[in-house]
Amino acid sequence: MSTTRPYSPGDRGPEPSGASGTPAPGPPAEGASSGGSGEGAAPARGRQFRRLGFEDQSGVVPLARDFTRQALYAWGWLPAATADHRAAAEDVLLVVSELVTNACLHAEGPQELRIACDNKVLRIEVADRGAGQPAPRTPHRAGRPGGHGMFIVQRLCLDWGVVRVPGVSGKTVWAELGAPA
Repeated sequence: MSTTRPYSPGDRGPEPSGASGTPAPGPPAEGASSGGSGEGAAPARGRQFRRLGFEDQSGVVPLARDFTRQALYAWGWLPAATADHRAAAEDVLLVVSELVTNACLHAEGPQELRIACDNKVLRIEVADRGAGQPAPRTPHRAGRPGGHGMFIVQRLCLDWGVVRVPGVSGKTVWAELGAPA
């Protein structure tokens, strides 16, 4: 998949909601959602969006997973009705873990996690302070410890890439997964 394209195929760039890497005017508060929330909420209708800031936080990987799990419950992905739905939710949690871990290991830590969902695609974005370019390690050696994060992201996602804003340090690494049918 793509590591050079800042947006997925057919995407015309950042959305006004800020879900595609560009902060929206007046961003919602940490953990806020522009869509439905709370346990037992109906499945997502239209665009749902949540963001989590990591400033002065410790244990950011489990924090990101818990935040994402709460969103998946609110958006009707969990509790999973079928094995396919459960696998889709687990894939989302794994991709969040990998992207946040990579920001911790290679990019001076994550700044923010953004997740957006409509009825077809869930988009994960992790903004960080790093200048590096994430890429799957090639050749991939399954038996070698470490270095599997972007390979996993590439295998599980419909597409992924990096957004950089000229003149601003850091980047946003994004990945998109298909919503369960």
